[in-house]
Amino acid sequence: MGKNQSVKGNFIYNNIEKLDKNFMYKNLERSNCYNCEFSGSNFNFVNFRGAHFKSCVFFECTFMWAEFIGTNLKGSDFENAKFENTLFDSVNLEGVDFKDAEFINTIFLSTDITKAINLSVNTPGIKIYDEMPVLEISDELRTSVLNVMKNKFVKSARVLDTKDGGINVINLMILLTHFDEETLIKGLNIIETDLNCDFHTLSYIVKYLKNNM
Repeated sequence: MGKNQSVKGNFIYNNIEKLDKNFMYKNLERSNCYNCEFSGSNFNFVNFRGAHFKSCVFFECTFMWAEFIGTNLKGSDFENAKFENTLFDSVNLEGVDFKDAEFINTIFLSTDITKAINLSVNTPGIKIYDEMPVLEISDELRTSVLNVMKNKFVKSARVLDTKDGGINVINLMILLTHFDEETLIKGLNIIETDLNCDFHTLSYIVKYLKNNM
């Protein structure tokens, strides 16, 4: 095993077994793994931004609120895996097998699912967006989102902005399924001034708002 020192907590694995492990809440951003076995492991609330997990086995793994953003999963196996509130954004799914995988509220954005195996537009529990959707929001909500992105921890997490600096509409849509607009505006204003710790996935914002509103 090796450590990629550019991101605290991530790792480099090659040709190893990590069975039934608990990786919950880990920041695996820019991790690099090849031909590894992770069967039965817990990847709930994990950030896979910019990571490479090629030819890996994730049999019966769980991915609740996990975020695959710019991730390379080429040739990996997710047979019987469970995905809930999971995001796949700009992910390489070439040769990825989702045989008997379970999906609940899972979003595929700017991701070619035709390259995957046992996954289609008719798969239950998924939503597919070829590109970032358009969402009409009030000026007050837009201002709150732009202001909260000035918080250094929110800015670092990259959960509310896109790579070109715009608002991440997908994640805003997700927040609006959990909170009405008035509550969300108030909550974002609280986060702007009060949130003072590192986090890595949108699930933290959801939990923070539910605990503080």
